[in-house]
Amino acid sequence: MTLSRSFAALVAVLLPLSTASPLLAQEKQKPVVAIPQAGVPQVMTIEGNFVRAAYNNEGYVILGYQLANRSLGEEWMLLEVGMTVLDGTPNYTITPAHFSLTLPDGQKIPLPSVEEYRKGDTQALKNRERVQRDSINYFPVSASRPCSLVFYPDLDQRTLPRDEVELSTTRACLGRLYFKVPGGIKYGQHWLDVKFAKSVVRVPFRILTEDEEKLLSKNYKDIRKQVQDAFKPKKK
Repeated sequence: MTLSRSFAALVAVLLPLSTASPLLAQEKQKPVVAIPQAGVPQVMTIEGNFVRAAYNNEGYVILGYQLANRSLGEEWMLLEVGMTVLDGTPNYTITPAHFSLTLPDGQKIPLPSVEEYRKGDTQALKNRERVQRDSINYFPVSASRPCSLVFYPDLDQRTLPRDEVELSTTRACLGRLYFKVPGGIKYGQHWLDVKFAKSVVRVPFRILTEDEEKLLSKNYKDIRKQVQDAFKPKKK
């Protein structure tokens, strides 16, 4: 797969750090990262403090979750997502039923219905998203045509909800996903799971504590380098 220069330069994944980590007491040492285990064959990447991506031979998914990380304890989670299928993959029609959120305790949450979404306190999230967001415009170079995921259009828009979107190798599809989280958003490792025709792509993202976020920001280059090395092909 041929990727954009900015994408190819950032092959890494966010570490699961805990507030009890000895790294917090030894910040002068380079942190040792532990890669979240997806349980499926794929590559996982980091494009920024709150931007994650994962892909396999079939599908590619990227998400931005800065707003989710700033919404601890809140019932609704907003994720910005982008996706495409990769070279050699037939067009694929994706629907809300193909998405789920895996919580730190292993519970899987489906996307809500449009009716549930409209009853939720989601407008406040959209207003905050204007300032609490990061670019997720990192796609394989073949995906150059804009495409919108409109499962949950704004109430003040004339656009009607679309319950399916056709993915192709040339389309870079972007949109918002909403999940209603029982008991509110908590710290820890989460996964956005996306089902393609023959596989599942699992994008890891961690709701960070304040100390974890500071540690990541301070050691970003070292963390990226360490995980880049972990993804290098082994010499025979």
